[in-house]
Amino acid sequence: MLCKEYNISPDPEQRGIGGASSGAIAAFSVAWERPDQFRKVISMVGSFVNLRGGDVYPERVLASEKKPIRAFFQDGRNDNRGTRKGGDYDPRRDWFLQNVRLVETLTKKGYDVNYVWGIGLHGQKQGGAIFPDIMRWLWRDHPLSADVKDNAERAFNRPTAQIGEPGKKQDE
Repeated sequence: MLCKEYNISPDPEQRGIGGASSGAIAAFSVAWERPDQFRKVISMVGSFVNLRGGDVYPERVLASEKKPIRAFFQDGRNDNRGTRKGGDYDPRRDWFLQNVRLVETLTKKGYDVNYVWGIGLHGQKQGGAIFPDIMRWLWRDHPLSADVKDNAERAFNRPTAQIGEPGKKQDE
């Protein structure tokens, strides 16, 4: 349905998915399970902690064949750090630590991964501020067309099959 209304590439190398907090682990999970559909991932303050087993990704990455995924991670050193009531520390509930563990594991396995660790809390301020840089990094090898007649490159609102159809204006 979406491909009928929007110019969405059939190439998974041109598709990305991202999110923040639980949306970040969900986005990573989608790319991990369906690299045939999504190969670029944005994770902001990802919840890769022991909430429904999200802290197992480093072990899953090590145990699996390498997948064609490129990922960008962002988190803050003052994200939820796993200190429970009474002061007990649970590393499996430490958002920052679990993001670092996953990035280190992906790097060790040879994935194309980048990250920015700030001092922020569990929020989207830093991720939002660096979002343009994240996008440039993820799509750094996207072919650039300077051809003024390359309508596919500039068509966001409808599939390229509809571009240039008789009776349709380019800016409709």
